[in-house]
Amino acid sequence: MKALVLAEKPSVAREIARVLQCSSKQKGFLEGPKYVVTWALGHLVTLAEPEDYDKKYKEWRLEDLPMVPEKMKLKVIQQTSHQFKVVQSLMKRQDIRELVIATDAGREGELVARWIMQLGNWQKPFKRLWISSQTDAAIHEGFANLKPGQAYNGLFDAAVCRAEADWLIGLNVTRALTCKFNAQLTAGRVQTPTLAMIVQREKEIKEFKPVDYWTIKADFGDYFGDWRDKSNNGRLFNIAQAEAILAKLQGHKGVVREVHTEGKTEPPPLAYDLTELQRDANRRYGFSAQQTLAVLQGLYERHKLVTYPRTDSRYLTSDMVGTLPARLRAMGIGPYAEHVKTLLQKPLHTTKRLVDNSKVSDHHAIIPTEQPLNLSGLKADEKNLYDLIARRFLAVLYPPYRYDQTTIITEINGEKFYSRGKIVKDQGWRAVAYKVAEKEEGNTEVLPEQLLKQQKQGDQKEVKSCKLQKSKTKPPSRYTEATLLTAMESPGKFIEDEELRETMKGCGLGTPATRAEIIEKIINTNYVERNGKELVPTSKGAQLIELVATKLKSPELTAQWEQSLTDIAKGRGNKLHFIAGIREDTKQLVKDVEQDTAKYQADNITKTKCPMCGKYMLVVKGKRGKMLICQDRQCGYRQPEKDNGFGSSAKSSRTNQRLIAEYSEQGTIGNNLGELFKAALAKKNND
Repeated sequence: MKALVLAEKPSVAREIARVLQCSSKQKGFLEGPKYVVTWALGHLVTLAEPEDYDKKYKEWRLEDLPMVPEKMKLKVIQQTSHQFKVVQSLMKRQDIRELVIATDAGREGELVARWIMQLGNWQKPFKRLWISSQTDAAIHEGFANLKPGQAYNGLFDAAVCRAEADWLIGLNVTRALTCKFNAQLTAGRVQTPTLAMIVQREKEIKEFKPVDYWTIKADFGDYFGDWRDKSNNGRLFNIAQAEAILAKLQGHKGVVREVHTEGKTEPPPLAYDLTELQRDANRRYGFSAQQTLAVLQGLYERHKLVTYPRTDSRYLTSDMVGTLPARLRAMGIGPYAEHVKTLLQKPLHTTKRLVDNSKVSDHHAIIPTEQPLNLSGLKADEKNLYDLIARRFLAVLYPPYRYDQTTIITEINGEKFYSRGKIVKDQGWRAVAYKVAEKEEGNTEVLPEQLLKQQKQGDQKEVKSCKLQKSKTKPPSRYTEATLLTAMESPGKFIEDEELRETMKGCGLGTPATRAEIIEKIINTNYVERNGKELVPTSKGAQLIELVATKLKSPELTAQWEQSLTDIAKGRGNKLHFIAGIREDTKQLVKDVEQDTAKYQADNITKTKCPMCGKYMLVVKGKRGKMLICQDRQCGYRQPEKDNGFGSSAKSSRTNQRLIAEYSEQGTIGNNLGELFKAALAKKNND
């Protein structure tokens, strides 16, 4: 008897098969003495389409909404149905005694496998392979310690709830908006509040009115000082007040009132989770969140150099401490050799900032594996991302950064000037890691660091100069992917209710695994554009947020949903209660759209008329360049932007033939339109 192993991708299946000595290649699977290894191609099974419930849903009509099936159905994805048939036939083999789920060890991976098992009618026992790296050793250990499949029922329930919620909210609100405003508008339970944050930030920037303010700086010869009031505020918004203070200083010497030196310790940063790595990769290399995830997946699956990517933990478990020397030795080449050598000269010191079982749920932090490092086998992007992970891993094992910070308060005629400097005692982890990224919002009140010589309390200082410096208040910065990821991870500050804001700590919009996809989605649907590193909402995106119900664009509701999904995954939540709430929310959101009196005005209208209905066409960005589409969605005509009149590409030709067929099905009027369309196409071809 054999065990059937179901992986998520062919590449992962091949690696597992090699380790399990499954060398017999068959169509859609690999077989060995004890195991048969097969794979999905991502999802093989999905939720049924609306028209699978009722043919009337083929056409989008506001009066048919909301679509709330009593029970959600599953269907095999047609494009990959050939592989589903392979898996299904293997499930029916008499010599297969059990199934091992070896899909990605996370919510979506669980869904991939369980839905295939449901439609494949799997009734035999099943187990779960749960590993955090793809090395041979990890695979061997994982199969030696397979988990009971039922232990992950909560994770599967959460995945189903997520999928059904996205279907109910996304499809219904998207259809409602599209029908109501006759425009291609989409909405979703995570993408809409994410877009709303970007639109709100842009509104704050546009409404911002800069205000002049002044600061005062004094030069004492061997150091300088910044004026502060009793509240430690250095900004003066009244020029008369600033000039009065400046006049008060003239002709007076400075007196050193306080010299305070304090030893400070800065602990190493925490290890990376996915979101923090995406932030740093965006700040340092300009990587998009999606690019970081794609490169990271390659380092994990293909090169086997890093642990599981889609993690929300920044800690390790205690049983991993013994593996740390081997991980260091494996990466101890090139730029890391000296640092590794330093660490391995004595026993490694770990603290609660690195090892904490209570802060690791499904997966631990992203760290290097025991796979020997071969830098020459990595592409530039892979080297850069691995470098971030490697240096962070080294940094968390290094001692703290220690320095003496000195603050001097110098008084001139009753006005106080502050100076700050530091002397580094031990570089510690800063000798390994890159400079910590700048804060997202600059703090102009922080005293600048300078080199300070020894000063004594009571010393008199000649005042070389006192100067007023004029500045203007600055608007908030536009979101970058780094700062947007932070906002998605911790949307609490956007929630008005104080009690709810407190409960939402640690619960964000989406998950580490889905945030990159959400950002790409709002860009690809032309709601947001990249301007360098900045994310700028389009007119379409801004208008959508005006049209969508307040409830859906608030991070409050979405964060509650995400918290509920987390509770369900951990066995603390009720899936039936959650979906019942989603169904009620769906009905209300559709009703809100129906009652809306707002207008939508497309801002991408061209001067090119649709050859079918005569309305002006819209220009939209597609995966293969810009397209012209008719603004009347019921017409549906489209062509590449550079076409003159009718689409000439193979894709356009297929679209035109489809339109002819559709019009011909619509009776006499449609037949006439179809014939006119044929004639127009023939004339264009002759021309």
